[in-house]
This record gives sequence, C-alpha cells and structure tokens, in this order.
Amino acid sequence: MTTVVARIADALAPSVSHAFGLMGNGNAHFIDALSETPVPYTAVRHEVATVAAADAFHRASGKFALATTTYGAGFTNTITALAESVQAGIPLVLFVGDAPTTGARPWDIEQRALAAAVGAPTFTVGKADAGRVTIAAVSHALTHRTPVVLALPYNLTTAESTETGKLPAVERPAPVTAGASDIVRAAQALSAARRPVIIAGRGAWLSGAAAQLSQLADALGALTATTALGRSLFECAEYDLGTVGGFGQDAAMELIGEADVILVAGAGLNQFSTRFGTLFSSNATVIRIDDRDPANHASVTIPVHGDVALAADALLDAIRPVPGHTAGWRDQLTADAARFRIREAGAGLCDDGRLDPRSVAIRLASLLPENRVTVTDGGHFLGWSNTYWSASSPNRALMVGTAFQTIGLGFGSAVGAAAALPDSTLVVSTGDGGGLMALADLDSVIRTTKRGVIVVWNDAAYGAEVHMYGRMGLGTGPMLIDEADFAGIARSLGGRGDIIRSLEDFAAFEKWVESGADGVYLLDCRISASVVAPYQEEIYERAVTVPARS
Repeated sequence: MTTVVARIADALAPSVSHAFGLMGNGNAHFIDALSETPVPYTAVRHEVATVAAADAFHRASGKFALATTTYGAGFTNTITALAESVQAGIPLVLFVGDAPTTGARPWDIEQRALAAAVGAPTFTVGKADAGRVTIAAVSHALTHRTPVVLALPYNLTTAESTETGKLPAVERPAPVTAGASDIVRAAQALSAARRPVIIAGRGAWLSGAAAQLSQLADALGALTATTALGRSLFECAEYDLGTVGGFGQDAAMELIGEADVILVAGAGLNQFSTRFGTLFSSNATVIRIDDRDPANHASVTIPVHGDVALAADALLDAIRPVPGHTAGWRDQLTADAARFRIREAGAGLCDDGRLDPRSVAIRLASLLPENRVTVTDGGHFLGWSNTYWSASSPNRALMVGTAFQTIGLGFGSAVGAAAALPDSTLVVSTGDGGGLMALADLDSVIRTTKRGVIVVWNDAAYGAEVHMYGRMGLGTGPMLIDEADFAGIARSLGGRGDIIRSLEDFAAFEKWVESGADGVYLLDCRISASVVAPYQEEIYERAVTVPARS
C-alpha cells in the first residue's frame, strides 16, 4: 500500500518542473513525499511567495510549477498571488491542507469558496481517488491556463490510499485552428492595407509565433510593435516601434495612429496598452487573433479565434499583397529612426537633491548584464525599467502584480524566475513600498539566487498615490514611507548592498558586474518623487478629480 500523499506526489511529478513551498501542519507529509520524487523544491519565507514563485517560474520557462502551503492562515496568505495568477492566465497547482472530512475545526474556513472568489477552482482528494483527482487538477490548469487548488483534508495526511490502477495521462489542450472564413476576411484586409501594423502580445510568444509573425510583417511591409508582455518578439528590430501604450515612445505611438490595418496577435488590448482607447485610428481595421475570445473588445473589426502560430501560417498562405502598396511605410521609421527612439534623459539630480529616476534607469541600462531575466514588481516606478531597459525575449522581462493591480510580489516572483533561468543574471526592480511589503522573501532571493541584482526605487513614498491623490488635494502624510536602508538589510542577510545617492555611487557595482562574481547585489537608489512616469500621467489625466483644499 501507499499513502495518499505519496500517490499525489507521484501523480504530480511527471508534469511539475519545480515546487515552491512553506511547510506547516497541512502539507508537511506531502512535502516529505514530494522529496521522494525528482521534483526540485525551494523553501520560501512567506506563503504568498509560494504562488508568486510558481507563477514566475512558468512565465520565465514555460514549464509547470507547484506551490504548497498549509491550511487556514497559510492558505489565506496566498490569495493575493493566486488572484494575480488567475488574472494573468498562469497555469499552476497550489497544494494545500484543508479541514478534515470529519468536520471543521475552529481555525478552518471555507477555503473552496475563498479560492472561487478569486477565480481558482478547487480539487479535493480522497483515499480512493487522490491520483486521479490530481491528474484532473493538472489537466484543468493546463487546458484553461489558470491556477487550481489541490486540497488534502487533514485527516488524510497520513492515511493509506485505496486507489488502484494506472493513472491516466495528463490531458494537454490541442491548439485551436481558426475558421477558414475568418482567415479569408483577415487576409483580404491585410492584402489591401497601405499602412499595416502587427502588434504581438504574450499570447503570440506562448504559441511560438515569433517567426511566422515576423515573416508576415515582411511579406506585408508592415511595421511591428508589442505589448509590454511581448517585448522583443519580432526578428527585425529596425522595423519595430517598441512597446505600445503608456510605455511607448510618443512619436512611435503617433505612427501607429496612422495605420489603416492593425493585426493584433495574442494581446488583450487593455486600457494601458491602447492608451485608454486612443492608440488606433477610429477608421482603422483591427484584426485580432486569440485562442480565447478575440471579439470581446470594442475596437476589434475582424476577430479570428485560433492559435496565433497556426493562424499566422494560414495568413501567410492566404495574403496577396499588392506590389508597391505599402511603399514608404517602413521608410518613415528607418529614415528618421532616432526620432522614434528618443527618451527623456533626466537631470541627474533633481531640485530636491535626490536622483532623477530616468538618469538612474539609463545608467543601469549600460551596466546590467545582457544575459538577464528581469522581474518588475507593481508600482509607479515600473515605468522606468520598462521604458529604458531592453529585453532579449518576452520571457525575460516579467511584470508581476499588474494583472491584479497589486504590489509586493517582486521578491517572491524573483525566486521563481531565478529557478527557471539559473544561468542568467536575475534583476529585480521594486519600489520601497512593495519591497517592504515582501521583505521576508528578500532572504529567499539572496539565499537561492546564483547571481542577482536588486534595484530598489526608493522615493520614501507610495509614489502612485502621492502623484494621483496628492494632486487631488488629499493629505500626503499617509502616502509617505520612512526611508528604509535596504542596502543594510541586504548585507545583514548575506548579500551586498549600496545606497545610491549620485550616479558616481554606481562605481563599486560596475566593478562587481565586470568581475563576473556570484551573489546578490542590492542597489538602494534614492530617487526623487518629483518625476512622474509618462504611463502614470495617462492614468492621472483620466482620474476622477476632486476640488483642491483651500
């Protein structure tokens, strides 16, 4: 006979590439059983990081990961990260303890209902079906691209399994083939285009469509661009307009506004990537390829329901571009390329004596290793890394927290990214607010990362709130943060750390980068809160205002 937890671990092992957990009463026996499988396990210091790490592991590697915590308080601590994963469409399994089948204890809660409230389904195992339920949970996560909760009633933690027979294989979804009529309509519109643009998002990367979309752009003479989650997908950088939306360069976004036909591939077209609906011309034909529901956006003219790579292949066969039809369209970009690459350089030091974050971002862009994976937490500061730092591929520039509009997932997510790409330098970009919120797992980053850089954009404030609600006339006192010494904290945990008050203070870090040394180096950058990121200005312009205080 075998135990229930061993049956679960054995069912998970063929699909799970890494596990992240924090041990407690409800999952101690499971973690022990998991240690008998080939699945690597990384311990974190706060339960929210279990899910954040598993999420980022998948974003960086494309592989399936497991998170695990105990019941009750352990489970409730995961909810913010779980909601982020649901909103972002990240498949993972969260294994948790649960109330015993004999009845709830005083500290038990309705965990299934809480998971459902953020959109995650729960699969509860029993003695006779633990393996099969586990397989069903994994299949559901992969098919629907969502996190699932796998729950073990507490009285079964040491129970013997009565399940017999070979476990079924995990079902993996087949790619969706677009309808022929949709392809014909899209091909006709693209063939007639004079100023075509192709915009790719994370969905295009997940489908492996980079080559097909690049070929399609060349065949059409199209300009290209990406969402923040699809950065550097296209093969010809000289015809690429960069990131769309609030992170985009103004002249480049204006050029997109001149497009007559826009192909959107695997992108959600949210308010941030479309500049609150102002990015496209009202006269433009917008084609959207997505394997979920491509028609659920007001600007979409021709929805194409299907896998991006398969649809792009079909479009390549179906298009009949008119020779010379797009002549000069790409030339607008290449003839004056510098104009479409200009970014504000910053002032070095601002009037308040603190660093201009734009100057810091530019300096770091010249210092950070090219072979890196960047994890950006949520917060006002995220505009700097996403506008000034390059990314070699979409899976090497992770934005966490943005789907659920949260902060504080940076350090936990970084653990997963480092595990996914251990031969790359990990770069974490976080604010002082989010950094303090996630401080427990600064230890995890330093303890588990071979080589990493942590950039703390320390403006001694919740910057987004100061700029939005401060300008509305609200008192800023609750929006300020006592300045923390992140560099000192990093050193106390075994890392390196410097406080950066001037651009010259990067000298020691520069030598460290050149040395190729391992370890984690934290840069506590004392930046000015007086500089507002352009993407935030877009949000502020549309915020509801209240009369200023007299």
